[in-house]
Amino acid sequence: MNPLFPKAFIFDWDNTLVDSWPTITDAINQTRVQFGLPAWPLDEIKLHCTRAARDSFPEWFGDQWEKAYEFYYQNFDALRRSRAIQVKAGAHDLLLWLKDRNIPSFVVSNKRGDYLRHEVERLQWQDLFKAVVGAQDAPRDKPAREHVDHALNHAEMEAHASVWFVGDSAVDMECAVNAGCTPVFIGNPAEAEKLNVKLVFSDCQGLKTLLYNRSEKL
Repeated sequence: MNPLFPKAFIFDWDNTLVDSWPTITDAINQTRVQFGLPAWPLDEIKLHCTRAARDSFPEWFGDQWEKAYEFYYQNFDALRRSRAIQVKAGAHDLLLWLKDRNIPSFVVSNKRGDYLRHEVERLQWQDLFKAVVGAQDAPRDKPAREHVDHALNHAEMEAHASVWFVGDSAVDMECAVNAGCTPVFIGNPAEAEKLNVKLVFSDCQGLKTLLYNRSEKL
């Protein structure tokens, strides 16, 4: 196979394959206000809410972090159950295209694993992934490479440059580099340039177009 063509894909979940910012924003701000902190505007939410809660909550809430963690997930659970899951542009088509070509896909997310897999099941996407790995499933969460290794182990694969890691945040790109995968950024080209990421697309449809064009040349 052409060395420029990836052998496997790892996808972030929130705001890469599905649009989760409204629910995350509401749940985080309800928790911050409950524990005496000011609410964040959306740009602050996007900046701060990319790590796993078990890593970020102790910094934000100090010795009350476990109570805040429980409060957050109670509110997040209620909100997500009352709202439809919004799929990002081109995401489903890309996943179907990869499956049709027997290119394995994985999810590595800092969303808690049980919530993550429930959302995958709600969309009936279970068959599109070799493994769906969330926060607390591995010894350490993104950006640690253990998170990637734990996912790939489900298919007896190892991380390397021909595994493309697709995400929308600096944490995703850091995780890709830590694991030795190729980082692929979904979002603003200016942000990708700051992160020194060469492969950047506005959405998953753009990524699929690149892969289709390369596959036609194999």
